[in-house]
Amino acid sequence: MEELVRFDGGELEYFSFGSGERTFVILPGLGTRSILFSRMMISAAYKRFCDDFTLYVFDRRRNLPPTYTVREMARDTAAAMRALGLRNADIFGASLGGMTAQFIAIDSPELVRSLVLGSTAPRVNKRLLEVSEKWSAAAGSGDLAALTESFLKLLYCDATIEKYGDLLAHMNDGLTDEELRRFSVQARAISDFDAYSELDKIKCPTLVLGVEGDKVVTADASREIADRLGCELYLYPDSYGHCVFDEAPDYKDRILNFLYKH
Repeated sequence: MEELVRFDGGELEYFSFGSGERTFVILPGLGTRSILFSRMMISAAYKRFCDDFTLYVFDRRRNLPPTYTVREMARDTAAAMRALGLRNADIFGASLGGMTAQFIAIDSPELVRSLVLGSTAPRVNKRLLEVSEKWSAAAGSGDLAALTESFLKLLYCDATIEKYGDLLAHMNDGLTDEELRRFSVQARAISDFDAYSELDKIKCPTLVLGVEGDKVVTADASREIADRLGCELYLYPDSYGHCVFDEAPDYKDRILNFLYKH
């Protein structure tokens, strides 16, 4: 089901599926297109969740202002959850979605039952800053070739490129000026992201999933979160890429096993 949720000060797109009693919220990473573009793929990937969970996948707000922080993303998502009556949710945030999820758990703990943080960081680091600035600049100048080349180089492992490279090479074809602007705004938001000093406010059960050799956030960023929270950490080998959440066949099983424990 595709919907538009309105809240005080804004609105954002989301879709939901599944019929379980528990609420599972997915916050995707930085992307060039609306989450509705990937709804069939996401629904298929999380099919095994549908009996026990009702799943909600949230985009960022419509009409993004020129400057938009990760904390504001979290506040908007939290407002959207409240507008939908969602409480005590299990939240999975990937990459930028994981940064957003941290602030939701910090600022709105009543909304969060548990957290799964995938391929993300507690604060911007040198590598993440370089990548986000490069992506923002490429999108801002409309250089789709450079943006796509960087995605292929940084996001995926060799096996994924070998299998899906021809398809992925066209992932940004036909992007509109507004899609590029939205992407650039979100990429710039990463440049001053810092939740590290407030992580001690997160009290819910948390699982951190990362990958050795992550070319976007680094594996040390995953370790930093887990060390700060004293929570469970699993790092995939560097045969996987930053988008390990789409590549590793056991990734969803790890999430489910964690959720069923809590």
